[in-house]
Amino acid sequence: MVLRKEFIWLTLIVSVILMIVVGIEWLKVGQSEKPKSLVTTLKHSAQTSRAFTWYTESPNAASILQLVKGADMNFYGQDVITITGSTSSVDVGNNHEQGAHKAEATGLEPGTTYSYRVGSGKDKEWSIPGAFMTESKEVDDFTFINVTDSQGVVEADFDLWGNTLNKAFEQFPTAQFIVHNGDLTEEPEDEVAWDHFFGKATKWLTQVPFMPVTGNHDEVDGVADRYISHFNLPDNGAENSIDGTTYSFDYGSAHIVMLNTESNIKEQTEWLEKDLAGTDKPWKIVAMHRGAYGGKKNNKVDAWVSVFDKFSVDLVLQGHNHEYSRSYPLRAGKVVGDRGNIVNNREGTVYVVTNTAGQKFNEKKVDQFYHQVHFQNEKQMFAGVKIEADTLTFQAYDVSGEKLDEFVIQH
Repeated sequence: MVLRKEFIWLTLIVSVILMIVVGIEWLKVGQSEKPKSLVTTLKHSAQTSRAFTWYTESPNAASILQLVKGADMNFYGQDVITITGSTSSVDVGNNHEQGAHKAEATGLEPGTTYSYRVGSGKDKEWSIPGAFMTESKEVDDFTFINVTDSQGVVEADFDLWGNTLNKAFEQFPTAQFIVHNGDLTEEPEDEVAWDHFFGKATKWLTQVPFMPVTGNHDEVDGVADRYISHFNLPDNGAENSIDGTTYSFDYGSAHIVMLNTESNIKEQTEWLEKDLAGTDKPWKIVAMHRGAYGGKKNNKVDAWVSVFDKFSVDLVLQGHNHEYSRSYPLRAGKVVGDRGNIVNNREGTVYVVTNTAGQKFNEKKVDQFYHQVHFQNEKQMFAGVKIEADTLTFQAYDVSGEKLDEFVIQH
């Protein structure tokens, strides 16, 4: 009888241990296939589409995107749109692979709010639901946020990045998208850094389209695999450029071109000319990492500057220098206009570096003839670019909320 009781107790203990082990493994599976590093981008029309990218610890999870019109986030009705995306395996080092997932919703209605979630399609493997609004058919005015060089290494660095975006949206709460001028992390192969980059800004990157430029810490020695794996971007860029490192998109009355200063300069020049010739948008904006006219001049992109001049590009957003600089309006390498803070009638192109959204600040470089504003305040900065009819207003702030620069371009 005693032996029988001991056997029963032993059986119960073994059963409990097995249940605990199975439960832990089940939780691991659920956690490994739960989305992380979720970001939304524009790949095609901002009025009728929205793209998404996310990672999972497991490389085997499916890629499912679900949407429903409205903000109630009910994914169990008959009106749910379900889209199957693509999954690829990414070697993140230490004999470990993670899953990179991409999906795009098309055929959406302009000016409409949608709720969405992404995941494997299984319970407990969905992201936290998010919401976004497509661009309206008639956009009279809009604002976007400009940042650059978040370039973190450790988690605390990305706390600064997250705080910068928080402050940016406090100042510009209706911003419709974000342009980042490159160098998102210090080391593109460091997946933990990417976790922090997306994690610290998840509130914004899961709702507002994030449009990045490729910097020298994003593409290294002609390789940008990890960087590109994190974004679902337009595929309309220059021939022989890495897909997703050069592209252009429209929003409202603006045509925005994203150039890659790290490779394929010559063929980008040819593509840039065709791209600008093909747009009828009145506002032309370019974003690039190593500035043509930043802390110092970059002669390697002189051919691009000639194209900017030819097509009267209004504004060039730059990074890399980790200081703030703003040029006078320039044309053919010379200062034009009355040297005030209003640029009139497409008389010249203004070049800006919005300091940094991260932890690294460089010593202020020597002032150049083209510098209208040039300083190092050693605080993270951001800018809001507002376009309203024939007027573009650029306002630059530090994270304490102090406005440090403002200028206007009028057509």
